[in-house]
Amino acid sequence: MPSPPSIVIAAGGTGGHIYPGLALAAAIRRAQPDAGLVFVGTPRGLETRLIPDAGWELALVDMVPLAGQFALRLPLALVRSTAQAWRILRDTEASVAVGMGGYAAVPLMLAAKPARVPGLIHESGAIPGRANLLAARFTPNVALAFHQAKRSFSPRVETRTVGMPLDETLGNFDRSKLRPEARAAFGLSDDVSLVMVNGGSQGAASLNRLAVGLAERWRDRRDVRILLKAGTAHEEAVAAELAANGGAGVVELTRYIERMDHAYAAADFAICRAGAGTIAELAVVGLPAILVPYPHAPYDHQAVNAQTLVDEGGAIMIRDDEALPQIVGPVIEERLANPTALRAMQRGLRSVARPHAADELAAWVLTLAQP
Repeated sequence: MPSPPSIVIAAGGTGGHIYPGLALAAAIRRAQPDAGLVFVGTPRGLETRLIPDAGWELALVDMVPLAGQFALRLPLALVRSTAQAWRILRDTEASVAVGMGGYAAVPLMLAAKPARVPGLIHESGAIPGRANLLAARFTPNVALAFHQAKRSFSPRVETRTVGMPLDETLGNFDRSKLRPEARAAFGLSDDVSLVMVNGGSQGAASLNRLAVGLAERWRDRRDVRILLKAGTAHEEAVAAELAANGGAGVVELTRYIERMDHAYAAADFAICRAGAGTIAELAVVGLPAILVPYPHAPYDHQAVNAQTLVDEGGAIMIRDDEALPQIVGPVIEERLANPTALRAMQRGLRSVARPHAADELAAWVLTLAQP
């Protein structure tokens, strides 16, 4: 009887790499409960907290970012971390090595080749990151969240567009079933529209300013409310601004949204950045949105991510310097007053949704694990 597969997943640095890795690990366990799973990361990323908190084993390598102040340390760090990754593959008797992007994935893919372990990388963005472009030189298997990323990789690699692995609560999201419970949790009546403003895990200063301005614009209305995830560092300042401009009464202000499935189900419209995970989630939950790409993203990749939803009519893109209440307010008001337009946007989102990406990627990983 063959032994269960052992999967090593490199997922580190930011939540954009870690959360899809966690979703993949959960999908692998659903498909094959006896599979062994170990994560690889570095001591400096969010993985040191997020991965153990999720109940998974984390092994560390001494890799450094591929650019910036670490450039002089990179050659030695790459040699050292590749040796460490090789030992992890050996000690776990790895069947497959998976890189979810970020610099922790590079030494794992480098080590997988001499260790004779099949490698696979997942690229979450429409424009591939530097680490994945490098890691792809050492494996022929590349999974994509966006088909647009294919043109950046060598034709010698096998690319498959599987989508972005998401948490099971979103992969099985049923908006119509969850909406009554979610709306009740936010204390919303049927005649009130909810606009969710989400600047990501740390909040976004420009989106906070926009939400404060919209709250002032809508402060005398009883048919619209704003759910604002301001971020821990910004919450007190935002609360003071809302108190000063009279908009506090229409805003539910929070540092962190505990139940994102509730927020997505309760909301009628969203304003957010255009990270790959956000794009995937909006499509799966069918929530029309104004996307404000982060203006300093490398290669303007958030704008390219956003365009995937804009092209299907599911979202509207507004640049950061134009994300002003007098511009955004009328756009949202027009959509909220036109249910037909909102339904058309929802259809566009559904056309690109990939709710089962985690299971599809897990199936590929387990296929590679077969002897």
